[in-house]
Amino acid sequence: MGAFWQSGISPTADREGTIGKVRQESPAPKPAPTSRTGNRRWRIGWLFWVSPPITIAAVLGLLAVHELQTGDFQAQQLSRYAARLDYSVEPGPSDAILYPPHGPFDLRLGYARMPELIQRTQQQNFEILQQSHFSDALLEYSRNGFFPPFTEKSQAGLTLLDCRGETLYRFQYPAQHYPDFESIPPLIVDSLLFIENRDLLKPDQPHANPAVDWPRFVKAALSQVGKRLDMADDSAGGSTLATQLEKYRHSPDGITYTPLEKLRQMFSASVRAYRQGPETLEWRRQVVRDYLNSVPLSAAPGHGEVHGLAAGLFVWFDTDFDRVNRALTSDATPDAERGLALRQVLSLLIAQRRPTWYLNAGRSELDALADSHVRLLAQAGVIDGRLRDAALQAKVQFRDWSTSPIRHRVDGSKGVNAARNRLSSLLGSPLYDLDRLDLDAGSTLNGELQRQVSEYLHNLSDPEFAARAGLYGHRLLQGDDDTEPMQYSFTLLERTPTGNLVRVQTDSTDQLFDINEGSKLELGSTAKLRVLAHYLTVVAELHGRYAGLSPTSLRQIEVEETDFITRWALDYLAGNAGQNLEAMLEAALERRYSASPWERFPTGGGLHSFSNFRSEDNGRRPTVRESLRESINLPFVRLFRDLVRYSMYQTPGNASALLKSDDNPLREQYLRNFADREGKVYLLRFWKKYRNRSPAEQLDIFLDGVRQHRCDWPPPTAT
Repeated sequence: MGAFWQSGISPTADREGTIGKVRQESPAPKPAPTSRTGNRRWRIGWLFWVSPPITIAAVLGLLAVHELQTGDFQAQQLSRYAARLDYSVEPGPSDAILYPPHGPFDLRLGYARMPELIQRTQQQNFEILQQSHFSDALLEYSRNGFFPPFTEKSQAGLTLLDCRGETLYRFQYPAQHYPDFESIPPLIVDSLLFIENRDLLKPDQPHANPAVDWPRFVKAALSQVGKRLDMADDSAGGSTLATQLEKYRHSPDGITYTPLEKLRQMFSASVRAYRQGPETLEWRRQVVRDYLNSVPLSAAPGHGEVHGLAAGLFVWFDTDFDRVNRALTSDATPDAERGLALRQVLSLLIAQRRPTWYLNAGRSELDALADSHVRLLAQAGVIDGRLRDAALQAKVQFRDWSTSPIRHRVDGSKGVNAARNRLSSLLGSPLYDLDRLDLDAGSTLNGELQRQVSEYLHNLSDPEFAARAGLYGHRLLQGDDDTEPMQYSFTLLERTPTGNLVRVQTDSTDQLFDINEGSKLELGSTAKLRVLAHYLTVVAELHGRYAGLSPTSLRQIEVEETDFITRWALDYLAGNAGQNLEAMLEAALERRYSASPWERFPTGGGLHSFSNFRSEDNGRRPTVRESLRESINLPFVRLFRDLVRYSMYQTPGNASALLKSDDNPLREQYLRNFADREGKVYLLRFWKKYRNRSPAEQLDIFLDGVRQHRCDWPPPTAT
C-alpha cells in the first residue's frame, strides 16, 4: 500500500458516514531509495547481462557432452566432406595424383616409390595405360598433408601371371591373417580393447568417431605438458587403434614426432572412418581386424619385418596361428593350452609398445607385464578365474634361433625365378622387397607348359625313361652311364607380330641356379648362331653404306685384299640392279666356305686346329646356310676369321696400314702409344701389389713370386 499512498489520492470517511469525499493535494517529493532497493536493481541488471552467456554456455556444454557421447554432428559433417574425397581410374597418365612421401607401409607396398618405379619402367619402353585421377577435393586434401582415405589392404604382395592370365607365382604378406572381424576369437577382441581402446565397439554409439577418445586424449596432453615442465616422469598414450593404424602405416618412420603429426593422424583417421557414411560400427570392427593383421612386432633373423598377430606367433613363439585361434574359441580346449595361447597373444599385444625391447632384451619385463594384465582382465570380468590361473601358470617359450631357425620354402621353378629376377632388375628392388610390393605383373611364360617340360626334364634322370627318350646310343649315353649327374635345360620361344616371346624356360636342376640365366655355356651351336648374327649385321651395314652407288663407282672402291666380306658385298651390289636388302642377306647365306680341317688358325692363344663333328664333311664346301643347318665347324671358323679382318680394316684409325710399312710416319707414334699403355698396366699392377707394405713385407712378396731353379755349385770340373 505504500506505493498506492504516494500517488496523492487518499480515501477518507466523515463522521456522518459519508464516503467518497476527496481532497486534492499537491504531489509530495519522492523519498530517496533505500540501500535495499538499489541492490535489488543492480542484481536485476547483472542477471540481464550474464544470464544469456551462461545459458549459451550451458547449452553448448550439453551439446558438447552429447556430441562426445554420440558423435552425431561430426558424423554428418565429416561424412559429407569425405564423400567428396573421390578418385577414378582413367586411361593414360594422370596429372591429378599425389604419391605419399613416407610411411613404413607406403614404402613397403611401393606407393611412395611410384615416381621412381614409373620412371624406370618408362626407360624400358613401358607405357602407362591407366592411372588414378584424384578429385579436386582429394587433391587439396592430400596437398595439406593428410593421408588419402582409400581402402587399405591388410595383406598384399607380388603376384605373377602367365600368358593366359593364370597365377604363376604369388607371395602374400602376412601369410596368415584374419579375413574378417567374425573370424577373430572374441577373447582376443575383448583383450585388445581392454588394453588399448575399451569403448571402441560400443553398439549404442553408431556414429562414434573411432579416432578420438577424448578422456584419454586430454590425459595424454596434460601428461605431455607435465613432462615438459618436469612434473611427470611417464607420458600417457592418447592414441586409439584407428590413429595407431595411421601412425605406423603413414607417419615418418611410423613414429609421432610432433603434436602436429598427432593431429594429422587423428583427422586422417576421422575422415577415413566416415568415408562410407555417418555410421561407423562396421568400420570400427574393421579397425580391430586391420590392427591385429598389421601391428608391427619388430624384425627377426631369417624372416625380416614381423607384422600382425599371425606372423608374431609364428616368428617369436614358433606357434601355429590356427591352433591358437581354436584354443581361444573352444571351451573344450584344455585349460593349460588355453592359458598358454592367451599369454602368447597378450605378450604380443603388450610388446607392440616397444617391440624391439620387449621381444629381445626385455623379455623378463614383458613376462611381468603379462602377469599384471592377466590379473586385470580377470578383475574386469573379461576372463574367468580358471583361465586366469592357467594363464598365470603358463610360461611363454621364445623361438630358439640356433635349434629352430626360420626356413621359408623357395619356389624352385626356373621360369618364375627368371621372371622375378628380371622384374627385380627392372624395378631396382631386391627380391625380398619385390615380394612385398602391392604388385601384379604379367609374364610371357605358359605356366602349364612350363610345368610339363620341367617334369619331363626331371624324369630324364631315370635310366628307363632316358632310354625311352632315345638318349642312349652312339655319341650319346652309354649303357653304364649314370643318368643322375646329367642336367638338362630347355627354352622355348614363340614368334609373334610383336617379337619372340619366351614361353618355357626351365632346367632339371633342383637348385636356385638357372642354367639358362646364370651360366655361360661355350657351345658350338650357340657360337655358330652368334657368328651368323654378326655376319648378317655386317652385310646389312655394307648394304646401307654402298647400296646407293652406281656399279661403276662400286668397282672403283679400293678394298684390302683379305677383306673378303666387303669385296663380296661390292661385287654383289654392282651386279644386282635392285639392291634389295632382304635379297642380299639371302645371297650372303649362300656364300660357300671350305670345311677342310687341315689348316691351322692363329688365335690369341697361338696356332689352333679345329675339326668337324663328322669326318665325312672334311672334303665339302658347303654354304653358310648348310653349315648352320648341319652344324659344320670349319666353315664358321673361316667365316669368323673374315669378320675379324673386316673389323680390323673398317674400324676408323685401324692399324693394318701401319703394320704393312715400316716407313709409315704414324707407325712410331702407334708403337709409342702401345708401349705407354702397356707400361701403365704393368706399373699399376706393381703399385697395387706393393703399396702400403713395409720393406720387409715387400721383399717377402717379391721372393714368393720368384720362380726357383736348381743350381749346382761349385760347377763340376772337367776330367
